[in-house]
Amino acid sequence: MRDYRRLTVWSKAHELTMMTYQITSKFPTEEHFGLSSQMRRAAISIASNIAQGYGRQCDRDFARFLHIASGSSCEPEYQLVLAGDLGYINNNVMRQPLSTCKEVRQMLAGLLKKLAAGR
Repeated sequence: MRDYRRLTVWSKAHELTMMTYQITSKFPTEEHFGLSSQMRRAAISIASNIAQGYGRQCDRDFARFLHIASGSSCEPEYQLVLAGDLGYINNNVMRQPLSTCKEVRQMLAGLLKKLAAGR
């Protein structure tokens, strides 16, 4: 049985999710069902799509879910910028998760390239 937790890109996406939860836990209470919830769902979506795709039995299905995860990785990036513009977080807090978003996107692109070369 394949274990998605062995994928470096999944680990990095999970790390982003954990950072997102930590950051949003400090948001104002009025954002509990707004930006905070949306940021958490967006971050969760990346790792979830990687896991779901990896559980599929063919590389074509896996690639489709990786494309979805890649698109999802842009969401938390924007939401971090928005949270900064709203004054919920400062640039120092934003730096690491923004870097991790970029790293996840690059890793997904590399994995997609590898899958395409294997066809």
